Amino acid sequence: MGNTILKSSLGTLVKEYALVTLGVVSYALGWSIFLLPNNLIGGGVSGFASILFYATGLPMGVTYFILNVLLLVIGTKILGTGFGGKTIYAIVMTSVMLSIMPKIIPADFIHEFALSNGKLICTFLGGIIAGFGIGLSISQGGSTGGTDIVALVWCRFYPASPGRVILIIDVAIILSSLLFPSYTEAGDLLPFTDKLAVVVYGLIQVTVSGYAIDLYLSGSKQSVQAFIFTKKVNEMADAIAFDMKRGVTVLPAKGWYSKEDKQVLMVVTRKTDLNLLLRYVKSIDPDAFLSVSSVMGVYGQGFDTIKVRTKK
Repeated sequence: MGNTILKSSLGTLVKEYALVTLGVVSYALGWSIFLLPNNLIGGGVSGFASILFYATGLPMGVTYFILNVLLLVIGTKILGTGFGGKTIYAIVMTSVMLSIMPKIIPADFIHEFALSNGKLICTFLGGIIAGFGIGLSISQGGSTGGTDIVALVWCRFYPASPGRVILIIDVAIILSSLLFPSYTEAGDLLPFTDKLAVVVYGLIQVTVSGYAIDLYLSGSKQSVQAFIFTKKVNEMADAIAFDMKRGVTVLPAKGWYSKEDKQVLMVVTRKTDLNLLLRYVKSIDPDAFLSVSSVMGVYGQGFDTIKVRTKK
């Protein structure tokens, strides 16, 4: 049983990092194919770093690194070392992917794709794909860095969705670009009307991206309630509580046909953990009977925070 548990834990960790990697790839694709070729201003730390670069010439990589290190220290202290490890991995992978994507994907293809589809369509597609990548990384306990960390820290103390917090910060960063001078490729000062158009496209992009983040996270946070009928109650409960590290409640029950007193296990967990729960049950008692149903909402420790709207 110990080897099985170790393999399950290792498999879960590998799966989490694989999904974080997939999220990073999605984020990099959204920017490399749809957003960067159209010279769009993004939100987050990268957007703020690009604004400073255009205005002062300060290398974007230096600003991006310094700000992310500061945010990472704060996020790790509040959210835990597990978050820090995955986020460091995601930040490094994001930097790598953004650097190699233009080399892997032919420049002619990127340029032609960006021009043929139009700036507005690319804004929507880039926002959706990049937002999906951020949502996927967050759902696995990581982050692509920047304002994602600020959003997760904020949501730890206040009832709000990560996508909405990220959206508010990104909007503020994009609007701040109007306060800094921007220049064309020829070195001429960019007209205010052109700057305003870039800001509008940037606002559309972060709005779509924020919506995509919340849409993905709302799906990944779906929960299920399972009732487990087994003769190995103690062994099953210990495995779920201590090995799987999920809450389990033992309920008294009575079989009406047999008139025997029994104990039933009730487990509430994320839908993404259902397969892991089924593997534990099958390995301990293949003859166990399960009843699994979806629940509309689960509130409390380990799940969502109770949010009550106060009447004004």
